[in-house]
Amino acid sequence: EVEALLADKAYDADERVLDVLEACGAIAVIPPKRNRLVQRAYDKELYKARHLIENFFSKIKQFRAIATRYDKLSRNFLAGVHLASACVLLN
Repeated sequence: EVEALLADKAYDADERVLDVLEACGAIAVIPPKRNRLVQRAYDKELYKARHLIENFFSKIKQFRAIATRYDKLSRNFLAGVHLASACVLLN
Protein backbone atom coordinates (compact mmCIF):
# COMPACT_ATOMS: atom_id res chain seq x y z
CA GLU A 1 0.00 0.00 0.00
CA VAL A 2 1.21 3.48 -0.86
CA GLU A 3 1.97 5.74 2.10
CA ALA A 4 3.08 8.87 0.22
CA LEU A 5 3.49 10.19 -3.31
CA LEU A 6 6.49 12.41 -4.05
CA ALA A 7 5.88 14.46 -7.18
CA ASP A 8 6.67 17.84 -8.65
CA LYS A 9 4.38 20.85 -9.07
CA ALA A 10 2.91 19.50 -12.29
CA TYR A 11 0.88 17.02 -10.23
CA ASP A 12 -0.71 19.72 -8.04
CA ALA A 13 -4.25 19.01 -9.23
CA ASP A 14 -7.05 18.64 -6.71
CA GLU A 15 -9.50 16.50 -8.65
CA ARG A 16 -7.11 14.23 -10.57
CA VAL A 17 -4.39 13.66 -7.98
CA LEU A 18 -4.83 15.11 -4.51
CA ASP A 19 -8.42 13.99 -3.91
CA VAL A 20 -7.63 10.47 -5.15
CA LEU A 21 -4.62 10.21 -2.84
CA GLU A 22 -6.64 11.44 0.10
CA ALA A 23 -9.34 8.84 -0.62
CA CYS A 24 -6.65 6.14 -0.59
CA GLY A 25 -5.21 7.41 2.68
CA ALA A 26 -1.89 8.43 1.13
CA ILE A 27 0.04 11.61 1.82
CA ALA A 28 0.71 13.95 -1.10
CA VAL A 29 4.23 15.37 -0.94
CA ILE A 30 3.71 17.81 -3.79
CA PRO A 31 4.63 21.49 -3.56
CA PRO A 32 1.73 23.80 -4.47
CA LYS A 33 1.84 25.90 -7.63
CA ARG A 34 2.38 29.62 -7.18
CA ASN A 35 -0.95 30.54 -8.73
CA ARG A 36 -2.90 28.37 -6.29
CA LEU A 37 -5.37 30.53 -4.36
CA VAL A 38 -4.98 28.61 -1.10
CA GLN A 39 -1.41 27.44 -0.58
CA ARG A 40 -1.34 24.03 1.11
CA ALA A 41 1.39 22.60 3.30
CA TYR A 42 3.67 19.71 2.33
CA ASP A 43 6.58 17.89 3.96
CA LYS A 44 9.61 19.80 2.68
CA GLU A 45 12.14 17.43 4.21
CA LEU A 46 10.58 14.38 2.55
CA TYR A 47 10.37 16.28 -0.75
CA LYS A 48 14.14 16.85 -0.63
CA ALA A 49 14.63 13.08 -0.96
CA ARG A 50 12.95 13.21 -4.37
CA HIS A 51 16.21 14.20 -6.07
CA LEU A 52 17.73 10.86 -5.06
CA ILE A 53 15.02 9.07 -6.99
CA GLU A 54 15.47 11.36 -10.02
CA ASN A 55 19.24 10.82 -9.94
CA PHE A 56 18.78 7.05 -9.82
CA PHE A 57 16.50 7.08 -12.87
CA SER A 58 18.95 9.24 -14.80
CA LYS A 59 21.73 6.74 -14.01
CA ILE A 60 19.84 3.65 -15.15
CA LYS A 61 18.79 5.48 -18.33
CA GLN A 62 22.47 5.45 -19.30
CA PHE A 63 21.93 1.78 -20.15
CA ARG A 64 20.70 1.72 -23.74
CA ALA A 65 18.32 -1.22 -23.31
CA ILE A 66 16.56 0.58 -20.46
CA ALA A 67 16.37 3.98 -22.16
CA THR A 68 15.00 2.60 -25.44
CA ARG A 69 12.96 -0.33 -24.07
CA TYR A 70 13.99 -2.83 -26.72
CA ASP A 71 12.57 -5.80 -24.82
CA LYS A 72 9.12 -6.87 -25.95
CA LEU A 73 8.24 -8.74 -22.76
CA SER A 74 7.81 -6.85 -19.53
CA ARG A 75 9.59 -9.58 -17.54
CA ASN A 76 12.69 -9.19 -19.72
CA PHE A 77 12.59 -5.42 -19.31
CA LEU A 78 12.23 -5.78 -15.54
CA ALA A 79 15.21 -8.13 -15.50
CA GLY A 80 17.21 -5.47 -17.36
CA VAL A 81 16.13 -2.84 -14.84
CA HIS A 82 17.28 -5.12 -12.02
CA LEU A 83 20.63 -5.69 -13.71
CA ALA A 84 21.15 -1.98 -14.41
CA SER A 85 20.14 -1.14 -10.85
CA ALA A 86 22.64 -3.61 -9.46
CA CYS A 87 25.40 -2.12 -11.64
CA VAL A 88 24.53 1.41 -10.47
CA LEU A 89 24.46 0.38 -6.82
CA LEU A 90 27.79 -1.45 -7.08
CA ASN A 91 29.58 1.58 -8.52
